[in-house]
Amino acid sequence: MSTRPDTILAALIANRVETMPDRDVLTVEGAGVRPDEVRTYRQLWENGQRLAQVLIARGLRPGEHFALLMANHAAFIEAMVAASISGTVFVPIDPRTKGDKLAYMLDHAQCKGVIAADYTLGHLCAVRGSLKHLSWVIGLETDEGARPLSDFSDVLSYRASWPEQVPELPILTRDPESPMQLIFTSGTTGDPKGIVMTHLRYCAASAAVPAIFGYAVDDRHYSGLSLTHANAQVITLGASLATGMRAVLSRRFTKSRLWGITRKYQCTTFTLLGGMTTAIYSEPARQDDPDNPVRFVISAGMPAAIWTDFEQRFNVRIVEFYGAAEGGLTVKPVGAGPVGSIGKPVPTLKHRIVDDGRDCASGAPGELLFRPMDGSPFKIEYFGNPEASAKKGQDGWLHMGDVVYEDENGWLFFEYRKGGGIRHNGEFINPAPIEKVIAESGTVDDVYVYGVKASSGAPGEKDVVAAVVPKRVSDFDPQQVFRRCRAQLEASSVISFLQVVPEIPKTASEKPLERYLVDMFEQQRDSVFTEIP
Repeated sequence: MSTRPDTILAALIANRVETMPDRDVLTVEGAGVRPDEVRTYRQLWENGQRLAQVLIARGLRPGEHFALLMANHAAFIEAMVAASISGTVFVPIDPRTKGDKLAYMLDHAQCKGVIAADYTLGHLCAVRGSLKHLSWVIGLETDEGARPLSDFSDVLSYRASWPEQVPELPILTRDPESPMQLIFTSGTTGDPKGIVMTHLRYCAASAAVPAIFGYAVDDRHYSGLSLTHANAQVITLGASLATGMRAVLSRRFTKSRLWGITRKYQCTTFTLLGGMTTAIYSEPARQDDPDNPVRFVISAGMPAAIWTDFEQRFNVRIVEFYGAAEGGLTVKPVGAGPVGSIGKPVPTLKHRIVDDGRDCASGAPGELLFRPMDGSPFKIEYFGNPEASAKKGQDGWLHMGDVVYEDENGWLFFEYRKGGGIRHNGEFINPAPIEKVIAESGTVDDVYVYGVKASSGAPGEKDVVAAVVPKRVSDFDPQQVFRRCRAQLEASSVISFLQVVPEIPKTASEKPLERYLVDMFEQQRDSVFTEIP
């Protein structure tokens, strides 16, 4: 029996191969159009070994970076294991990312290579010539690729690159505190920042999840959330890899199939973010809604207005939580605390709520800060950005950038996100790229993007509004703006409303007066347009 600690991902997988090699720990369901991808610990280890050999053969050395540009595939998890075996660092990037943002993320992270699903190769190849560090691209063949890999210059085949025999490579990652991945923020106040997540932090968090959220050993959890974000990576995948619970993933989230998936695979829990809860609740009620195997739903942003009705309609309980990839975590367990609360900090953390550096009284809103319970400083590292790292961890506290308040019993309630970010469907949207796309359309003289309270009612959520001043009102076509946004932006950043105004009110320093635009939005609805499908 091995004595390797479970503090390095590859070691954790190797340890499980010794104790439960044929446990089907992972299923990426096929959505009824393709076979399920099922992986045991043994298969994850052997495929990780094969892919590690490929990475080494491409010249990738320990500590160097490569990107994963794909939705949820078994290959994603195999690449995580391969990176750990080879001592390299993977960089997950949302497969919808394109243009300047994609180029920035790959260049900033100094990615030497990319493993990209075939349906992302068009966007990747469009920026490849501008990337200073990139030397190779491996294309993952899927059933979604519109073009064969041969249509793309200098793209290797994922399938063809694998060695026939499973190599016996040592685990080159030696230090649990070494980087496992760079996981990007949403970039709400500027360019996205690459959070350095170590093996130790990932493995420790994954091992702690079952107790924190109340998993039982026989639970089977489901997620359609992207593995490019910490939620699915830790709360679903990581918890399963650490404990042997059998996880089910979808390539992408779909609300129409959610309950069918839980019934087919007998999933007992799943995770939702932001407005996803309202989207599911807004589906027409069905007689079999309560007939499902789900014990509890892990939610981040369940609207208080539908919380109890959601539980009753679907015969589930809600575990509400709040957290970020940088760290910090609060949880409201089943049956504890008031509806609408994001819970209390986990026992390993202490917190403060501050306004202008002063601690807030009970009920008063302020920014939420965290620190380890032992008083040690919180460690945050943004790759290549020491200034942002220092600011995020100023005075040893993790500054969350979110405004909350605490009731007299210590339960926390989320109010809003500080700064210019807009939280929409669980993601923080940066207005700048949207404004750029609209400004370059040639049809407007001015544009300002902001958020209004979400029609979904999800706490802290906003719908995205673009206020524009047309060049020529007589022939201005709002739908043209919507079409341009949909063509050039990620789906999550497409505006919800277009507001046509004669001018954008501003301060003497040319700062838009958002509160006046909000008033106009509410009072002059004939100047507000929505997208026509």
